[in-house]
Amino acid sequence: MGFTMGYLVGVTALWAFSFSLIGVYLAGQVDSYFAVLVRVTLAMLVFLPFLRPSLLRGKQRLALMALGAVQLGVMYTFFYHSFLLLSVPEVLLFTIFTPVYIALLDDLMFKRFTPIYLVTAILAVIGAGVIRYDGIDSGFWLGFLVVQGANLCFALGQVGYRRLAADLPPTLAWHNVFGWFFIGAMLVALPAFLLFGNTTALPSTPVQWSVLAWLGLVASGVGYFAWNQGATKVDAGTLAIMNNALVPAGLVVNLVIWNRDADIGKLLLGAVIMAASLWLNHWWLQRRRAISA
Repeated sequence: MGFTMGYLVGVTALWAFSFSLIGVYLAGQVDSYFAVLVRVTLAMLVFLPFLRPSLLRGKQRLALMALGAVQLGVMYTFFYHSFLLLSVPEVLLFTIFTPVYIALLDDLMFKRFTPIYLVTAILAVIGAGVIRYDGIDSGFWLGFLVVQGANLCFALGQVGYRRLAADLPPTLAWHNVFGWFFIGAMLVALPAFLLFGNTTALPSTPVQWSVLAWLGLVASGVGYFAWNQGATKVDAGTLAIMNNALVPAGLVVNLVIWNRDADIGKLLLGAVIMAASLWLNHWWLQRRRAISA
């Protein structure tokens, strides 16, 4: 468990810088579809040399490709667009709902319904409003919804990956099959760029290319492999907590290095309300487990 948690903690630290790198050096400067395409392509190239197609059956390869298409391809499309509508701290705070989505997806998968999740979601939306109570506009709420699209895709990918891993041999060499994950993401990223990309907004500086290289090779290539591997070896509660650990880590990086003039008071108040929604969600789950025990 300790070694597995090291995976998740390490990726959390790695991804904490990704938010700010995208917001400062890429958002509004480099076409988001191109940024997604480069990031997915580089990550795919990391694992293609290790790919062994014979290790998975046809349906298993398709399942892993579908998970990559959703968790990376579609999620990144939502994610990069959110930086055009929101500040980096807001994007970070609005990712706090991912654990709730994971719980809801588990309910759906096991044909249950838990009304408390709706209550916690509404409470969290109130927290989001507090952050911009004096400046809420259509762009803000659109940005909020775009981040939720990214959160839902990320949650679907994690839950699906855990389910798939449970049906595969525990001795499977995942580095020999993980290339399918990025191939699936490419099947979304490439058509999206060809259909909607802006070829007049490509990277124009060495810094922008360096950021894309780092995000593709390290944050995506190494990061998603390590994160998904860790996700298969911990319980759902631990995974949910680690999903939210990224929020304070990313906020600290952004506020300390790039955004010292942010309204810390409103950010903290909104974050407290959002955290309260998650605490209520956690309390309910603990209570339900105690009753059923």
